[in-house]
Amino acid sequence: MGQFKKEKQRVARDKAGGDDRAKNLRVKGENFYRDAKKIKYINMLKGGKATRNSQGRIIQAAEFQSTEVKTARVAPNRKWFGNTRVIGQKALEDFRESLAAKVDDPYQVLLKQNKLPMSLLQDSAKQGRMHILETDTFSNTFGNKAQRKKPKLNIGSMEELMTRVDDTHETYKSDKDSSLLANKESDYTDAARAWYLQAGQSKRIWNELYKVIDSSDVIIHVLDARDPIGTRCRNIENFIKKEKPHKQLIFVLNKCDLVPTWSTARWVSHLSKSAPTLAFHASINNSFGKGSLIQLLRQFSSLHSDKKQISVGFIGYPNTGKSSIINTLKAKKVCTVAPIPGETKVWQYITLMKRIYLIDCPGVVPPNVDDGEVDIILKGSVRVEKMANPEDTIPTILERVRHEYLKRTYGLQGWEDHTDFLEQIARKTGKLLKKGEPDVHNVSIMVLNDWLRGRIPFYVPPPEAVEPLTAEQKEEKKNKFGVEQMFAKINVTSDYMEDDLANNAQLVAEERARAKAKKAEEAANRAYAEGAADKPKKSKAAAAESEITDWDEVFESVVGEEGPIVKAPVIEGEEEVEDDVDSELEMSGAEDDDEEVEEEEEQPAKKVRVNNNEFEADKKGKKAGVHYYETANVKNKNRNKVKPDEQKKKVLNSRLKGSAVSGSKRKRN
Repeated sequence: MGQFKKEKQRVARDKAGGDDRAKNLRVKGENFYRDAKKIKYINMLKGGKATRNSQGRIIQAAEFQSTEVKTARVAPNRKWFGNTRVIGQKALEDFRESLAAKVDDPYQVLLKQNKLPMSLLQDSAKQGRMHILETDTFSNTFGNKAQRKKPKLNIGSMEELMTRVDDTHETYKSDKDSSLLANKESDYTDAARAWYLQAGQSKRIWNELYKVIDSSDVIIHVLDARDPIGTRCRNIENFIKKEKPHKQLIFVLNKCDLVPTWSTARWVSHLSKSAPTLAFHASINNSFGKGSLIQLLRQFSSLHSDKKQISVGFIGYPNTGKSSIINTLKAKKVCTVAPIPGETKVWQYITLMKRIYLIDCPGVVPPNVDDGEVDIILKGSVRVEKMANPEDTIPTILERVRHEYLKRTYGLQGWEDHTDFLEQIARKTGKLLKKGEPDVHNVSIMVLNDWLRGRIPFYVPPPEAVEPLTAEQKEEKKNKFGVEQMFAKINVTSDYMEDDLANNAQLVAEERARAKAKKAEEAANRAYAEGAADKPKKSKAAAAESEITDWDEVFESVVGEEGPIVKAPVIEGEEEVEDDVDSELEMSGAEDDDEEVEEEEEQPAKKVRVNNNEFEADKKGKKAGVHYYETANVKNKNRNKVKPDEQKKKVLNSRLKGSAVSGSKRKRN
């Protein structure tokens, strides 16, 4: 028999002081064949399953799977029943009013909202009030004087009825009256839109757009400067404001080199009421607005300081220049671009800086009831070569563009209608079919391509100029938005007439006045600092805020230093403005690298390490290319060997020839 079997012996062992195992109770199922350790192991293998009877019903539930709920009680402590955070109604009302005043301001950013009761602060959608008491009073509805069969009218008097009838007659339009026989359906119906007009509206494209919106912290809406309102996606803006209010929206007016400068400036001021707006000209060699956009993105990056990096998504209509802007910021080709819509198929991530990423998105065409087939085509959403009848869009182009520009572009004297216009161009360019008939189809495609690529001068005039801002509004605007642009430096490539450029003089005068006022303020501050040295000087940060910096020059070579950089041509009369910008950079401490090296060389304590090879290369001028076999040690030759001059070579050759002749004479002798 096994040891420590009987209960009597166990009690005796406890009194005598046995081993540790004897002090514990026996495990259920422990016997001569299985000790406690083996029983625990077997129970572990059997555990996790419910015990069932012969009918399959659960007799005992598995561990942690019992449905029986034990009686629970809350500890009688006041902290479980009190408010965690308490706020008064007055403070809540003040906060709600201040939040409602700034919620629609695009220049105010709510950084953290997880600790705020936003459901209590945001007003719900206001429901229209039902004027029940005005239509049916209590006395007419209940009691002895109840009149339930009386008709309910929205009119209280005859005067109100006459007024409503007059308003109805004034706003009546016979075209929209479906009761007229002329507007009823006839034997035919309008054909469905062509398949190529559905470009940019597929489910795949919209999925790409939503992926870009979800992945972006800052969203840049790229607009065409020729028609900003026509290329503005209102549906997407409303979606971002409603579903993604924590994401910042920016407008970028691309292709500003195709419109007059004053039009760009006025559109920027008009769109800035809705969101921060910048003018941009996408070009790797000669761009405008690159530094301003980088500075604005750096400001948003500082707002999101809790994140390791921020992502910037580019959205908008097809062929507005989203990929070209990314290439301009990188100063090299990282996205495929083409002057046709639909070149970008899927979204693409690009690294701009260590903390800023760019996301390219395919162009989308949101559905709009007001847009017809011609409007969709002229916005650049459709590939022209896929159209069945491109000549149908020419009358609209003739209406929108001034005839002087069309005459100058195609060298025509005049035309009767759009057919005559196309035939004259076909005969002039030699696009003829058999028997000398003009090829109207191909000529229409050519005119449409000229329209889409900016060869025909055209722009939508901006809204009328608003009243000038007061001093308080200017100060408030200065505190809101820290990036200003000098529109006079835009290099306009389209050749406009003098009457279209008449407002440019006013814009240049305003920028000169700002530059002169700033220069006078700097001189006054300098004189004040020299005269009152004991008084505290103006802080550098405040001085920087009062200055107007040309960010395109500051961030000229921040990204893509290997790319060629060409400055924009200087407009006549703008030399003073450029000198002022250089003085601003000097005052703000943004000197060139060469000046910093010279200052460090003047200080004897600091040693400056200068790369002699680069210095000599700058002196001599950069070579277009270097021959590899002239510089590389291919055959492991002597590196210290000096290349002899041509004269030394001639002397050595003559000596060698002389020695060879003398040697041959000796052999003969």
